Amino acid sequence: MTTRSAAFTTPVADPALRIGPIEIASPVVLAPMAGVTNEAFRRLCQEYGAGLYVTEMVTTRALVERKPATMRLIRHHPAEEVRSIQLYGVDPRTIGDAVALLVDEDRTDHLDLNFGCPVPKVTRKGGGSALPWKRDLFEAICLEAVKRAGDVPVTVKIRKGINEDRLTYLESARIAEGSGIAGITLHARTLEQQYSGKADWSAIETLKSAVSAIPVLGNGDVFEGEDGPRMVAETGCDGVVVGRGVLGRPWLFADLQAAFAGRPDRVRPGLREVGAAMIRHAELLHEFYEDEGRASRDFRKHVAWYFKGYPVGGEVRQRYAKIDTIDQLRELVAELPDEPWPGRGAMGTRGRAGSARRAHLPEGWLDSRTMSSADASDIADAELDISGG
Repeated sequence: MTTRSAAFTTPVADPALRIGPIEIASPVVLAPMAGVTNEAFRRLCQEYGAGLYVTEMVTTRALVERKPATMRLIRHHPAEEVRSIQLYGVDPRTIGDAVALLVDEDRTDHLDLNFGCPVPKVTRKGGGSALPWKRDLFEAICLEAVKRAGDVPVTVKIRKGINEDRLTYLESARIAEGSGIAGITLHARTLEQQYSGKADWSAIETLKSAVSAIPVLGNGDVFEGEDGPRMVAETGCDGVVVGRGVLGRPWLFADLQAAFAGRPDRVRPGLREVGAAMIRHAELLHEFYEDEGRASRDFRKHVAWYFKGYPVGGEVRQRYAKIDTIDQLRELVAELPDEPWPGRGAMGTRGRAGSARRAHLPEGWLDSRTMSSADASDIADAELDISGG
């Protein structure tokens, strides 16, 4: 159901997003989310609106080792016009080898390097949002990735820093720009914030003022169509990256596209329309996994997100969370009442915000801004815990 929104959005003069030679009609990017942004979910979002759709984070070591699970994660459907892959790693040589594999085998059109993940099993080994603290390692990775990528544009995703007393984002952006990186995404929170509190959009504005030669994208607290143009207006950024806001709501891309164009139409689905989207999602998962049971199990985690704000009782939700086949899902959807869009209950924050917590880092990590032999030893096995995808 598409309705007219009372909110007025001033159109962006030229909403296209340009990253190197790539031009995207809508300045909206789907943020990589582990276990969510697989080929099926990316295709579903693309069916609702224009944007750049990035794979979930892929471990470079596992990619170089050609782990089957990882090779599945980097697979793109022919309908995906821009093949975008996010890489995670800590060793410049391994990252370079992974980049070369993807480019030489023509598996990608755009690469993004993850320096924003706050998950303890990543940061305690010096990876993710902990890594930019070591400026020499960060620069070495950027330089090697750009060199091995050739004409394929490489971007980076970063956070503000470890905490408010240890901010790194401005320095990291200048290093990235000087290394030939084609764009920067700033998640406007620190590592220690995780996903809690409010994103600091003023940091995005500061970054945009400091970096002029390449696009800056803002990430954090984009939950409604109007949030996208508002972030651009308040910060001057070139585009927005959407993560938790799209969970169970792939039509957010249609809303964002309309908002950037200054159109008032928004997608406000009734419950049966939500059910139809759920079936489509499950069908795409089946096609992706080539295994109906696995697709059904994967889909279960999306149920609560789809039903957020809708009058669906706990007993009914539990039945959805136990499906083993897509036909079972179709039968359940057929039983849904013809309830309209519930308004604000279906809007706003999604996913787990959690709470701020002390950063999990290698011992002595914060003692110096450059790598030591001890640091190198600590991160040598950084990818082992998540090798395989």
